[in-house]
Amino acid sequence: MAIPRRSLVPAALLGALLLAPLPASAAPGHDGPRPVREGTPARAGTPVREGGEALAGAPLAAARTAPAGAAEPAEPRTEAGYPRRTVLRAPPADPADRSVRLGLAPYHALAPRLNALQRLGDRVSVEIAGRSVGGRELYLVTVTAPESPRQAREQRRMRALIENAPATAAGDPRLAASYKTPVFINNNIHGNEWEGTDAALRLIEELATAGDARTAALLARTRVYVNLTANPDGRVAGTRANGNGFDLNRDLITASQPETRAIRRIAIGKQPAVMLDLHGYVNGTLIEPTTPPHGENYEYDLFLKHSYANALGMEKGVNGLGLTPAGDGVRPAVIPFRDQAEGWDDWPPVFTPQYMPFQGAVAAHTVEFPLAVNNAAYDTLPVTELRRRAGVNSAVAGAAMRAALDYAHRHRASVLADQIETFRRGAAGEPQRPVSERTVPGVPGIGPEDVYTTDFPRAYVIPAGRTPAAARLVDHLLANDVRVRRASAPFRLGGRTYPAGAYVVDMRQPKRGLANAILAEGRDISADVSAMYDISGWSLGLLWGTAVEEVRGGEVRVPGPLVSKAAPTGRVAPRGDLRLRLDDPAELAAVNALLARGVRVRGTADGAAVVPGSARGTARALADRLGVRFEAARERGGAPLRRTRVAAAVPAGELFALREMGFDVVPVSTAVLNAGFDWSRADVLYVSAGLDHRALTPAARAALRASGVGVVGTGAGGAAFNTAAGLLAATPVRGGADANGVVRVAGAGGALTAGAPGHSFVYAPLWFTRPGPGVRVEQRYGALVAGHWRPGEDGRGGPLEAAGAASVISGTAAGGRTPVVLFGTQPLFRAHPKGLYAQVGRALLATAR
Repeated sequence: MAIPRRSLVPAALLGALLLAPLPASAAPGHDGPRPVREGTPARAGTPVREGGEALAGAPLAAARTAPAGAAEPAEPRTEAGYPRRTVLRAPPADPADRSVRLGLAPYHALAPRLNALQRLGDRVSVEIAGRSVGGRELYLVTVTAPESPRQAREQRRMRALIENAPATAAGDPRLAASYKTPVFINNNIHGNEWEGTDAALRLIEELATAGDARTAALLARTRVYVNLTANPDGRVAGTRANGNGFDLNRDLITASQPETRAIRRIAIGKQPAVMLDLHGYVNGTLIEPTTPPHGENYEYDLFLKHSYANALGMEKGVNGLGLTPAGDGVRPAVIPFRDQAEGWDDWPPVFTPQYMPFQGAVAAHTVEFPLAVNNAAYDTLPVTELRRRAGVNSAVAGAAMRAALDYAHRHRASVLADQIETFRRGAAGEPQRPVSERTVPGVPGIGPEDVYTTDFPRAYVIPAGRTPAAARLVDHLLANDVRVRRASAPFRLGGRTYPAGAYVVDMRQPKRGLANAILAEGRDISADVSAMYDISGWSLGLLWGTAVEEVRGGEVRVPGPLVSKAAPTGRVAPRGDLRLRLDDPAELAAVNALLARGVRVRGTADGAAVVPGSARGTARALADRLGVRFEAARERGGAPLRRTRVAAAVPAGELFALREMGFDVVPVSTAVLNAGFDWSRADVLYVSAGLDHRALTPAARAALRASGVGVVGTGAGGAAFNTAAGLLAATPVRGGADANGVVRVAGAGGALTAGAPGHSFVYAPLWFTRPGPGVRVEQRYGALVAGHWRPGEDGRGGPLEAAGAASVISGTAAGGRTPVVLFGTQPLFRAHPKGLYAQVGRALLATAR
């Protein structure tokens, strides 16, 4: 079925409708948008109040509780039917919106257009899915045939049946006859890849106004969900990243940002069977499915069956536009699975389309428009050429969307059956079916290089249930719709006895693939392919700071209920001084809050903090809010800790992590220091990227040297700064620039690494050789556990060479006056490896002047 491209509403009238303000009478009883379904936490650094006093330095982002809004329903609590109209407030016009130069819709024009589209008939509904970092509303548009409240309840019942009782759903005749296929279109997750938003607006208009029987049939059996712009802050600013500097299409498994949490809620609440993510710019138009390696936790036979067939339809639609290399600069579309050997894979669940299969999608695609209009092109090409290209890209996006809707409609029965089968296999604990020409008929070229499966364990146990790290991981699992049970009494599982309070993830559940993607160690795929598109290891089970044990075989009989949130973990000893471990970002946030209040905190030799009993009231408030545990202290003496102000030359993820731990951070760079930085504002310098000591002016170098601040460095940027500044005597050795993954490490047991996890994360790994006098090795590399890390063509720089070498070193420079710590690992990478944060936090406290 082809979606008609012409509206039955005259163009002039339609334009007037789309631009006209919505009268207040259009929505009786509503004078503004409905409440945002994401919680609206205060920004990081907002004080938590206890007894009328502010606890400065305890950012909510570091709290033990689930990510903001994670427990919020993706469907309204009321049993509303469709349409569900929301009167959107239009933000003030912003002539600096970078969309304007391209002739595309600026963000401030979206609300008026959506208000007008809702008035066109009874097919379009708009809801607020969340807010961006900058406070802009995220518009979720639903296009479908009208539904009464009773019909909407029935759709919701059937959707729940598909996930919770898939075997029953497979034989339900009412579901087969009347369930509407959910199709999700995600636009503009990269802010400077604009055109999907504009193409979606035109598609919504067409679906809202078309009077033909084919469109009516589509909308009678489909719900089309459109996240109109997933990154409005980036759209306005013309940046790939969001307002916090994050690439949102690398954040799905971590969900550190409000925009990605909104996408996650849509995925869980709407349960899309088909999904598109609109991007740019690859010429010819790139349409997934991908090259190997394929995610080993997917039911990939079901996924490839539909993704490949849908890709062929989108390719036909895009090529059918008649665009040519000679006339338009557009090459024919490319399907990586068919046309490329490697380099565009779907291995990590950090991208939106690679996350969606875990929530039930049997076809999910990145689609890349062909003609670049961002970055250098935006600034150098004439406006006429930019607008021509944007028009081409919009047409390509529209063709892909229409083809995907056509596929979902024509293959509705098969799409829904395979979504049900995905969940049924998980609930039944059945093994995966490897892809082959037999299991996926009609897909050419399947070979052994495409076979990636895993042997799911029977269960996972998180035994340390009373730590903030365990609670954070449990809440994250729950936010992703993974089922978790908490033991109410001791129990035996897999030949071991576990205590009451332990958490169990029974892997016989519909979303076992996602549970395994989060908790499993992963695997070393270095030998499988020569190139990867992004990260290759990410295990939350190894990197989030709590023990996770895999159980093979046996029956899972655990006394206790399924939980909706982790149990509280905070505690304060009833008398005497208090001891706080500093192994977790929440514990660093707590100690920074105490220091900000002037509490006299002392450090211990093993990296803990001792808090005077006189601060018990403040400790109770922090224990309640952050889930940290203040035990009775036995230590006496110890070096005093002080509130640490950090001058940080870091990428966005590391800046976010530092602030999550409650540090007072001032971003710096080479340019900032050369402009004359006031070093009285900082106690320590943290260097990861953006600060080149060789490019500093003599005055900037002198000021830095005279400041006496300690230095903490990570990765190549930190090591280069150390060498150029002549600080610690050690030779850095670099692994591959794209090598990454999870590695075993062994700490020396000092204050920096005592209690640290036995694994770390590397990206472009670095290690240190030939340590000079006074240089202490704090941690050493072990083997690569999961990821992609090969030696170079000369045989150097691989994981075998790194094994046993120093991954973290410390010492003093400048005549013993400047403390320095250097990490060859990436413990704050993209705000992901939560269990590693504390190593950096301890280093900052230890090196502050």
